[in-house]
Amino acid sequence: MALVMLVVGGVYGAARLVALAPRALTATSFTGGIAPLEHAVSRFHVRWYPVAMLFLAFDMEMIFMYPWTRVISIMGVSAVVEMFTFLAVLLAGVAYAWREGALRWT
Repeated sequence: MALVMLVVGGVYGAARLVALAPRALTATSFTGGIAPLEHAVSRFHVRWYPVAMLFLAFDMEMIFMYPWTRVISIMGVSAVVEMFTFLAVLLAGVAYAWREGALRWT
């Protein structure tokens, strides 16, 4: 155990001795040869968040629909009712977002 601790301590010590001084990143992101117009970690406008939430909702819909197609013949009518209930909840979410203006860009 002492030998392992000594080896690990030696590796950490050697890494500290040969480490380069931290400096600012000089390279920029590759954007097809065009210089970036804004910082890479700049914030997005708040209007993108409802759009992202709608995308995630419909992404989840697809994740649930693929296995559903495999078990619909086994489960029968109850599977159809459950899926259309799920779709109705998603449609209600889209209607609410539309009513609140989340999809309006002006």
